[in-house]
Amino acid sequence: MSNFEWTQLVNPEFYINFTIGDIKLGLYIVLFIVFAETGLFAGFFLPGDSLLFLAGIYSGELVQNVVYIESDFINLVLLSSLVALAGILGNMVGYWFGAKSGYYLYNREDTLLFKKKYLLQAKEFFDKHGGKAIIYARFLPIVRTFAPIVAGIGSMDRKKFMFFNVLSSILWSFILIFSGHYLYGMFLEMGIDLKEHIEKIVIAIILVSTLPVFLKMIKKKVVHH
Repeated sequence: MSNFEWTQLVNPEFYINFTIGDIKLGLYIVLFIVFAETGLFAGFFLPGDSLLFLAGIYSGELVQNVVYIESDFINLVLLSSLVALAGILGNMVGYWFGAKSGYYLYNREDTLLFKKKYLLQAKEFFDKHGGKAIIYARFLPIVRTFAPIVAGIGSMDRKKFMFFNVLSSILWSFILIFSGHYLYGMFLEMGIDLKEHIEKIVIAIILVSTLPVFLKMIKKKVVHH
């Protein structure tokens, strides 16, 4: 920690390998970040998709720091289930916050960690896709942070919200974690160690996950002009 640099905060590997002394806290940090991305509306700047993909690559180390499990598959199921649970709880807190005090956000001034335009973008996205927006938002940075808050502000039916919340969290966690794990194994058989190309992987995932958002922004500018 003595060599800490602020740029590490956007590097998923920093969280996965996070230690204090001899205590490895990677799994707990991953779960907290997943929760914070939606449970704490300032969590939009934290790595999400790339973090889960890397968690799949490091799944064995992450789980075995807490409990030893010999089966790779059980490791993955346990890790994905814990991440899904953290995502479900985070969305529940976001929904609750939106229902209780969400309108306050529309009148709040922009700060370093909060931009009202993100909230408005999420509302527009939610108005277009309805309940399915909760599922789509899971795979879109920034939008996933504000989608449950918008659902709470709009008084979306709780049972309907929980259905999409649980489904989206399970899909998001299992798809990304399993993809990271098995793609790592496939590339390793070809003599390529993905752990040596983490920066490239992170950049690629960020580009892919943010592409729909940028395309939408470009489309809006073209329409307005």
